[in-house]
Amino acid sequence: MEKLISKFKNAAPKAALLMAIAAGSALQGCTKTDGGGNGGATSDALSSDAASKVYVAPGKHDEMYSFLSGGFNGQVSVYGLPSGRLLKIIPVFSQHAENGYGYNEETKAMLNTSHGFVPWDDLHHPKLSRANGTTDGRWLFVNGNNTPRVARIDLRTFETVEIMEIPNSAGNHCSPYPTNNNEYVIAGTRFSVPLDMKGGTGDVSMDKYEEEYRGSISFIKVDKEQGDMELDFQILVPGFDYDLANGGKGPSEDWVFFTTYNSEKSGTLKEIGASQNDKDYLAAINWKLAAKYAKEGKAKEMPANYYHNKLDKNTHTAKSTVKKKVRYLLPEDCPGMMYLLPAPKSPHGIDVDPSGEFMVVSGKLASAIPVFSFSKMQEAIKNKQFDGEKNGIPVLKYESVLKGEVKEPGLGPLHTEFDGKGNAYTSMFVSSEVVKWKLNELKVVDRIPVYYSVGHIVIPGGDTKEPVGKYLVAMNKITKDRYLPTGPELAHSAQLIDISGEKMKMLLDFPTVAEPHYAQAIMADKIAPNSVKFHKLDENKHPGAAKKESEANVTRKGNKVIVKMTSIRSHFTPDNIEGVQVGDTVLFHVTNLEQDWDVPHGFAVMGANTSETLIMPGATQTLRWVPKKAGVYPMYCTDFCSALHQEMQGYVRVSPKGSNVPIKFSTGKKKQNIPGVASAK
Repeated sequence: MEKLISKFKNAAPKAALLMAIAAGSALQGCTKTDGGGNGGATSDALSSDAASKVYVAPGKHDEMYSFLSGGFNGQVSVYGLPSGRLLKIIPVFSQHAENGYGYNEETKAMLNTSHGFVPWDDLHHPKLSRANGTTDGRWLFVNGNNTPRVARIDLRTFETVEIMEIPNSAGNHCSPYPTNNNEYVIAGTRFSVPLDMKGGTGDVSMDKYEEEYRGSISFIKVDKEQGDMELDFQILVPGFDYDLANGGKGPSEDWVFFTTYNSEKSGTLKEIGASQNDKDYLAAINWKLAAKYAKEGKAKEMPANYYHNKLDKNTHTAKSTVKKKVRYLLPEDCPGMMYLLPAPKSPHGIDVDPSGEFMVVSGKLASAIPVFSFSKMQEAIKNKQFDGEKNGIPVLKYESVLKGEVKEPGLGPLHTEFDGKGNAYTSMFVSSEVVKWKLNELKVVDRIPVYYSVGHIVIPGGDTKEPVGKYLVAMNKITKDRYLPTGPELAHSAQLIDISGEKMKMLLDFPTVAEPHYAQAIMADKIAPNSVKFHKLDENKHPGAAKKESEANVTRKGNKVIVKMTSIRSHFTPDNIEGVQVGDTVLFHVTNLEQDWDVPHGFAVMGANTSETLIMPGATQTLRWVPKKAGVYPMYCTDFCSALHQEMQGYVRVSPKGSNVPIKFSTGKKKQNIPGVASAK
């Protein structure tokens, strides 16, 4: 293995990628096992007190929440730490049949975009809201990578409450990064595109990539009390690819830093075309100065077309607003706002230490990890230690901003987190390990194998001013022999590592849903005390709500039948409905009358082309149903709610189109006919 590492380090830059792939395969093949097909960490864990460290007794709670991105499933998974127990899946950009998100009438609007209804996205990066540079447990911001969007999850209800589409962007990977007091959430584009200054992208030949393609950095203002988002302005930046970002802290808190690749501005086969230059760039933007320029009138305006979707807390219903313009700044018009720092080729992670002084940049193919100094960067700017410019943006000299390099850390460095004790931890994708190194000495002091091909890592608060240096979670891309086989695709693996001592110790493997990229973790006491247990029925402003059984009714308006229904353990009101015709649109507005914690009711009707809907206590949700043939259709509660849950059911009678069967409904012996109302022929 040592020969392989040496060969990789000495490889020419253009051959580095192929060497990295070969090295990764070879290193996985060299992994020692315990004879049972399990990775070498298993025997270490079994011989230690690992089990007791992750054990959470029945009835006891985990000490931390962790929020893992779902990647291509478009959702967020919530796990307890240290147990690794899956607590909840929060749908964000994907329809979720389990609770009706994206199917029911209240939440469908959350998935509206300028491209139409888009019920999927690629969710990579969750970021917790901040107060004074530390996590405050109020909101979780996440990105939609494919159709550029940023979403906000309310951590009182663990529901997606807002989604904003990002105009002038493509591949919203570099997102969302909150400043230290949520002044802004910042999002960068992955793919540069030819922007049509009259709105959208232009019809431009790929041959003109270098001249006409640009990226954008979006600055989304966040309301301090409610969390509501608003796109304030954008910066139009050179046509690189913008990968990841992180904000400064302390002395650097006015700045945000972005890794970029494809400084070559190659428009094709980027595997080769974007690997020609010796270095790419770290982009440094003074966000406070940018906001000042925008406020003072430097921003220009251009047409746009993007959706902003918000869930009303009183009606529990989402509404879409279409925005038609956006303000933008050009770096060449705003001196001092943006600088470029030379970085290793194809950099991925950019991570700022808790003090705000050091910026760690990981190059996917680099044999060293450079650490930049913010104070040296400020001196270099002051002394104009520039090495040319790109699109009017000064390029700082590499040596002028460099604190030093971590030598021979491993193969394929990606992401770094900090424990608040002067230590940094970097994931090594190719050599499948986490490496611990001293921030001041730039010296590797420990390493632990993970299984296999680790991507992101997370330490609770490890990207803030106040890390909790107790656990590290490694999120691995490949599982191989960690779990029982489940066909061609295995569950992705997360591994919990104890970092409280001098040496890292593997504690736990736990499978994850879909493909986690980044994650966040936070002490439970910042979230749990504020958790909503039920919605107050008297505050329910939904227009279809029936807040007591006597308000339940069924009415016809043309070809639409509106059902105001209540649910309570263990019956619906009404539970029998007649007078519906084939082709009618039936809207079941179901209100859960319960005022108790953890008593949702579900609702489903046979033949509905959506999903069930799951109604929280005190809330109202709507299921849309269009019956296609005559008959009697059962409806029932889908969420086991009481000993008589099975009895919580009813029927809808559907008659042929044009029949004279009047609208009527009943529960028990009580029947109601609507006087003078018959089905219209």
